[in-house]
Amino acid sequence: MLRGFILGVHVLLALMIIALVLLQRGKGAEAGAGFGSGASGTVFGARGTSTLFSKLTAVFAALFFATSLSLAYLGARPVAEPTSVLERAAQAAAAAAKPPATAPAPLTTPAPATPPAPAPTPPPSNTPPK
Repeated sequence: MLRGFILGVHVLLALMIIALVLLQRGKGAEAGAGFGSGASGTVFGARGTSTLFSKLTAVFAALFFATSLSLAYLGARPVAEPTSVLERAAQAAAAAAKPPATAPAPLTTPAPATPPAPAPTPPPSNTPPK
């Protein structure tokens, strides 16, 4: 929701910057160029004029930069929940297709094929009991 809003503002700012740059006059089209002189900046002084369009372009460029940073930040974070019905259906289908998780069988050694031989009995002793 927030990402879509910021993206809409971002596109609108980009279009406004393009329009303002195209509406501004170039340096050679100022009043000094009409008099045949190549130095058009000298008519209005060394600084020239700062028009409304150039100020608005600077403001929109700063806002464009801010929306770019915020979109980059939001794009780096993972999305916690699906946002559309199709994404939820895809997750439900993926969960239904998976086999249920079972605990792994413990590792055991196979039983020997033949039973173990009984331990030999000790020989009888020749000493009398006390």
